Amino acid sequence: MNIASLILYCFIVTFSPGPTNIVILSTTHHHGTKRAMQYTYGATVAFGILLLLSVVLNSLLVTIIPKILVVMQLIGSLYMLYLAYQVYKMDVSKPIDNQTGTFWSGFAMQFINPKVVLFTMTVIPSFVMPYYTDMSALIISVILITVIGFLAFLTWVLFGTLFRDFLQKHKKAVNVAMALFLVFAAVMINK
Repeated sequence: MNIASLILYCFIVTFSPGPTNIVILSTTHHHGTKRAMQYTYGATVAFGILLLLSVVLNSLLVTIIPKILVVMQLIGSLYMLYLAYQVYKMDVSKPIDNQTGTFWSGFAMQFINPKVVLFTMTVIPSFVMPYYTDMSALIISVILITVIGFLAFLTWVLFGTLFRDFLQKHKKAVNVAMALFLVFAAVMINK
């Protein structure tokens, strides 16, 4: 196994913009770092669980995974379009107090985020299982990849925290840009 390729692949996928990272940035922007960290913890726990499910269920899903991926793509795209609409129509003059920046919203988002589901269901079988099948190696891989994902989420929280004043000053433009990124992600998942 080429560990450098695995780590590089994990960094590229987890640090690149996607629904979870955009929601983290938006949560930091609208609710602050503490609320974004709650979301991040939920997203990280779900990310690890999805990786574990990939390890456990991969052999069972081989025959039905194309059907599952199509359904996840559709659900995920519709959800991202809904999020884009919510971000776009957000009244920037009023303080926001909703449940988007909670542990459970971060947790739930991962299970319907096509980017995360596709990544978690393919990274272990593609990079680890061809070389290692013993449970300890698989668990170490899950932990390593989960830590990389957590670092990616933290990077987005840090970015949102550092640029919060700028983001606050240009709220409507930021909301429109984030909504457009979500629409782009929804479209790209179905290509």
